[in-house]
Amino acid sequence: MKRAWIVLVLLWVPAAAQNLPKAPPASSAGQPAAKPPAGATAIQRRVEAFLRKLYAWGPSFRVKVGALTEAPVAGFYEVPVEITTGEQTDSAILYVSKDGRYLLRGDIQDMSTDPLAAIRAQIRLDNSPSKGPANARVVLVEYADFQCPTCRQLHEVLRAIEPNYPQVRIVFKDFPLVQIHPWAMTAALAGRCAYQQNHEAFWKLHDSIFDNQEVISPENAWQKMLDLAEQAGLDTAALRTCMSNPRATQLVMETVKEGQSLKIGNTPTAFVNGRRLIGADRTLLEQFINYELATHPPPLPAKSPSQSEPRP
Repeated sequence: MKRAWIVLVLLWVPAAAQNLPKAPPASSAGQPAAKPPAGATAIQRRVEAFLRKLYAWGPSFRVKVGALTEAPVAGFYEVPVEITTGEQTDSAILYVSKDGRYLLRGDIQDMSTDPLAAIRAQIRLDNSPSKGPANARVVLVEYADFQCPTCRQLHEVLRAIEPNYPQVRIVFKDFPLVQIHPWAMTAALAGRCAYQQNHEAFWKLHDSIFDNQEVISPENAWQKMLDLAEQAGLDTAALRTCMSNPRATQLVMETVKEGQSLKIGNTPTAFVNGRRLIGADRTLLEQFINYELATHPPPLPAKSPSQSEPRP
């Protein structure tokens, strides 16, 4: 279903572009229109009919077109669309012109603002495993699933490049995909409880889980977590009690909900100072880190009296 969504390119003739009305205030974007527009139902039906024809979505596909809200730009409504077939559901945000003629699939960015500030504001850095300077100029936040093969690839990438970037802070967040990874939640609970018991030992357990990913199964996951925890120097009795406590599950689900608010759909998903990276592409990851280091240089050290410039 992911492949079904493609970018719909909106082509404006120059004359039309010059006559667009002013955009609504930023505070009104994404808010319901003052009153349902007269043609709202007709526009919703037209969107559904167009998408069904474009993607050959027959009667077995349920297409739900949500309420029209004001888009961040003038002349458009924002409209959520949800597609369901069998047990699979996908959703996307589309933009439809107020005359019901044009449909746009993509992200609208306000170039007058920091495009990454809103993302950074949604990420909590406290109460999550981290390593690196607390006041780092570059913060890499990783949302990962211990059973995910690509997450292990990113783990190997981070382990390889970490010595080259001691000035970068790395934060780990749980995002177990329990629908497809049956022991991911067990590992997330073990990691969360390890972090509560000993911050440094968490990273030993974290590395061991990824390194032993191939020998862990739904049947042996619980015992494997305890065995690896013991090797990491953790109190396994305390760990077992913690993993059985609903509070541990609640803490894991808090990071899952945070990831969902960031529209994370794949693991691993990392953010480098708010810039999103999906997957384990080392070249792209280092590009993001180097860019941030270059654009956020450390403050110049204060001059000592002996270094002060002589007075004229």
